[in-house]
Amino acid sequence: MQRRKLKIEELNRISVEEFREARKIPLAVVLDNVRSRHNIGSVFRTGDAFRIEEIVLCGITGTPPDAEIHKTALGAEDAVQWRYFEETLSAVEALKREGYTIFSIEQAENSVSLEEMKLDNKKKYAVILGHEVHGVEQKVIDASDGCIEIPQYGTKHSLNVSVTAGIVIWDFFQRLRR
Repeated sequence: MQRRKLKIEELNRISVEEFREARKIPLAVVLDNVRSRHNIGSVFRTGDAFRIEEIVLCGITGTPPDAEIHKTALGAEDAVQWRYFEETLSAVEALKREGYTIFSIEQAENSVSLEEMKLDNKKKYAVILGHEVHGVEQKVIDASDGCIEIPQYGTKHSLNVSVTAGIVIWDFFQRLRR
């Protein structure tokens, strides 16, 4: 069996214009005061890979154009729709008005394990990822429809924001693309 690494032109990727027109999964990713531009860029790249609707950048979260975001996004920031809100609560309120069900990704009382989440592919969802040290703000958790927790079995109590985004976006993609 041949295992030759494919060349870029053999991957048949779509253009930015085709991406904008392509069907998306009904998922928005909200970044609540994420400070690392590399994490932000990584979320753009993952959002591009799994065709999410948009990324909502809030508070101190950096916005394109930005060289550090571009370093990890590699142009995905040009394809994935995004918008900025000064306050995360304002973003949550706007998304609720637009019909989204909102989940904070956080270890919290009465959180639901990601593996036990029930999703309806007729609904729109938004997931909120928080600051690298402080997580999602409590007032944002309070405004959410619920919390999702990624089960962890090691000695650490959290995952990197970009890793969390990758796991959650992939899981939602698997469930909502049908």
